[in-house]
Amino acid sequence: MIHVEGILPSIANENKMRKIKIRAYAKLNLVLDVINRRADGYHEVEMVMQSIDLYDQLQFLPASSLVLEIAGHRLPNDERNIIIKTAKLLKAHTGFSGGARIGLRKKIPVGAGLGGGSADAAATLVGLNQLWGLDLPFASLEKIGAKLGADIPFCLQGGTVLAKGIGEQLTPLPPLPSLPVFLAKPPFNVSTALMYKNLDLSVIAHHPDVQRVVVSIQEGAYQRITENWGNLLEEVTLKRYPELKTVMDWLASLGLPVRMSGSGPTLFIFGANPDQMTTAVAKVGASLRRKGWWTYYGFLHNRGFEIIENEKRGYARGERTLSPD
Repeated sequence: MIHVEGILPSIANENKMRKIKIRAYAKLNLVLDVINRRADGYHEVEMVMQSIDLYDQLQFLPASSLVLEIAGHRLPNDERNIIIKTAKLLKAHTGFSGGARIGLRKKIPVGAGLGGGSADAAATLVGLNQLWGLDLPFASLEKIGAKLGADIPFCLQGGTVLAKGIGEQLTPLPPLPSLPVFLAKPPFNVSTALMYKNLDLSVIAHHPDVQRVVVSIQEGAYQRITENWGNLLEEVTLKRYPELKTVMDWLASLGLPVRMSGSGPTLFIFGANPDQMTTAVAKVGASLRRKGWWTYYGFLHNRGFEIIENEKRGYARGERTLSPD
């Protein structure tokens, strides 16, 4: 089995492909700083983004029109869904007149700060580019994706990345190993736009040291990441949702290195020793689930998406991941 390292395979042949499956991986923010607010309303950020092994699965089949079918969640399947928005933008960009039947199996929680919508949009760009035989270069897909969301270019690249600008200026970092991570999301969602709107940079006294986190990653000193990490959006989200702060303080009191991802509300434990992680998965996880929280125990990942081809050939059965050669 050969994996795609965040780049597009060059072996797109829509006459042989009858179905394309893609795993779209979630992300965490190991550190997130907000520098300033631009005149257009967007915020300049500096952050280290990291893929994890939690994923949504998308399936693409030929069709005369655009159809989205969703399993596992009650979500809109029209233009309110970023998958349909992405497909229509790709059609407008290329002039392609056909359609696709898209299936989504949702595993990444919605409104969680884990980049699920951006991951789905990135997978849609990749899948339809192949299904429709468009052969757009990877850079073009990134530019199209950036029009819909600042995290989409990262979800196309994946792995461990330093992001600047509004999140679209990406610098790959040495990939982190498959370290364990524990996630916990309360039974409510958070609006990213609202959190940024309520962020008052004039009263922020301390900013996280993004560069020190970058150096720790470059030097392979993973244990030092949690010494300098931070998330400036916690200032807003924790104040607005006291329950979230209570749980975060509780986890910290247990000696667990805890941070919030993106605008929240998902909290994640990273950098704990094996005994601490066992405690988090067992005792902490059970306690939070009784309160209605969603929890997940997984690992860091080194790609943003993975493509699987199902071929209708006489000698081929099952699934295999595509390589770029």
